[in-house]
Amino acid sequence: MTAGDGAGEGVDEGAGGLPPRLRDDCFALPPGVSWTPAAEALERLREACVPVCEARSVPLERALGAILAEPVRAARDNPPQANSAVDGYAFAHASLRGADPETLTLLPGRAAAGRPFAGRVPPGAALRVLTGAVIPEGCDTVVMQEDAAAEGGVLRLRPGLKKGANLRRAAEDFAAGEAILPQGRRLAPQDLALAAAAGLAELPVRRPLRVAVLSTGDELRPPGAPLAPGQLHDANRPMLLGLARAWGFEARDLGCAPDDRDALRAALDAGAAEADAILTTGGASAGDEDHVSAILRAEGALNLWRVAIKPGRPLALATWRGAAVFGLPGNPVAAFVCALIFARPALLRLAGARWELPRGRALPAAFAKRRKPGRREYLRARLDAEGRVEVFRSEGSGLVSGLSWAEGLCELPEDGAEIRPGDPVRFMPFSEFGL
Repeated sequence: MTAGDGAGEGVDEGAGGLPPRLRDDCFALPPGVSWTPAAEALERLREACVPVCEARSVPLERALGAILAEPVRAARDNPPQANSAVDGYAFAHASLRGADPETLTLLPGRAAAGRPFAGRVPPGAALRVLTGAVIPEGCDTVVMQEDAAAEGGVLRLRPGLKKGANLRRAAEDFAAGEAILPQGRRLAPQDLALAAAAGLAELPVRRPLRVAVLSTGDELRPPGAPLAPGQLHDANRPMLLGLARAWGFEARDLGCAPDDRDALRAALDAGAAEADAILTTGGASAGDEDHVSAILRAEGALNLWRVAIKPGRPLALATWRGAAVFGLPGNPVAAFVCALIFARPALLRLAGARWELPRGRALPAAFAKRRKPGRREYLRARLDAEGRVEVFRSEGSGLVSGLSWAEGLCELPEDGAEIRPGDPVRFMPFSEFGL
């Protein structure tokens, strides 16, 4: 199996026609690799992740937000017949003789949308047509009513009208059998319009990816709960549950597990039983209290990626009972950035979507910064009144207010160049992360 951009890709089916679960070693790095550049980490994720959600057919009205399991082809031509693009008069272009004005015999009756003309229009004659009407037999051109005059059974028009003017050709949008929507596309409202126009009442989609979210740490308490010294409210879990829902996944809340390996094991078991992927925060490094990475190393298939980014760096990737586990940093800003940069494209691939990274755009900086080379940085950023990129007042990964202040991320490459106001920087709005 290979993972590409999702266009035209298939997936090997497991027992019972279901997609296979991930291999235990799917996230393994090559021997000797310790620090992983961000671009390489993303490419390895792209190679490791394959669709795990089975396909099903759903009615068109229930397909919004679903991911196509295979390319969709039109069941009919659009338009099915040539029709008038304007209110006017239809006739055969060969009937025109170069006179000024041109004159044609105006037949009684008309053609309207849904009410075609039953007869044939002979040479030298014209028929009244309304917008959307099927072009009558014998006609190949329409003159707009504003450019013609009808009186006493005669139609007069100015010369110079081109053959085929003001009509929509049959199948000029698409033809029956033509691929109109690619595999891996998340269906938007406009895609449903396209499928309906193509004569489709059902679409082949994958079931939604199930994503479980687990916070860890003795210091965490639910939002609004009273705090003792040293305790914090759990900001990561509502944030990650919100991200999962915003990305079209089914979010499962596993709560907050204490720094206890039996409790963590039970929470991971529960997540693997009801979800395809698990997002955890905290305990993902290699310290004495990093119980998530310890238990995944002992009983799962842990690969601790040291990704050369800021904020973030430690990214625990594992499988647990066949479910993909993304161990994100505990600081909310680092967890948010790693979720957007790494978890989102990987989860989309697991869901059957195309591999999707933000494009970003180069805009002038409204800040100055001197950087050491070696790590890719992601700064909370937004645009000022002049369209320049300004960054949050602090880079501290525990300052949650910067996430709401920001409109996107400013990506600074690994080369460590000094940035001066006006220098181009890459700005990635949150809309490019599906938010």
